[in-house]
Amino acid sequence: MNAEVRRARFEAVAPAVIDAVRRYLARRTDPATADDVLSETLLTCWRRLEDMPAEHVLWAYGIARLSLANAERARRRQARLAAKIAVLDPPVTVTGAPAETDDDLAAALAALRAEDAELLRLWAWEDLSPGQIAVVLDVSVNAVNIRLHRAKSRLRDQLGKLAAPEKLAGPGKLDDAAGHEESTEGRRR
Repeated sequence: MNAEVRRARFEAVAPAVIDAVRRYLARRTDPATADDVLSETLLTCWRRLEDMPAEHVLWAYGIARLSLANAERARRRQARLAAKIAVLDPPVTVTGAPAETDDDLAAALAALRAEDAELLRLWAWEDLSPGQIAVVLDVSVNAVNIRLHRAKSRLRDQLGKLAAPEKLAGPGKLDDAAGHEESTEGRRR
């Protein structure tokens, strides 16, 4: 592929990739890391332009997911190093951590395994179908359907644990609000 054709192809797909990946990253990390990972993703897309499939946005999600994992590993290494340095040469004053202001959903997602939370985010936040998620995660559609079903159940359980006890029982409470009724079919009375 000559340079002009290569550039034209990249310029044709880049806007869709940039918008989708920017939203994907904004929901998963801080703005500075998101910018770095977006740059890394675009660089990888440029380098591997010949490998880019027709579903270029899904392919870019997969690249962004792996790049974000690399960035998170680097952040953890940096935090461990800073902790070691703080032990050897402690700062003059130590400030407390900022207060967490997570709502129930954020807390429930944080309590899930990282793989389950990511699967749910791809499904709910990125509005991807199981087939599209399979492309991003490089697994079968059947595996996505099974994992998604289990992740939804785990999230539901976590949200139930976070709900106040008074919300869990009685008419018009959590079960009724979700629109589910307990089936009595096949039960003896």
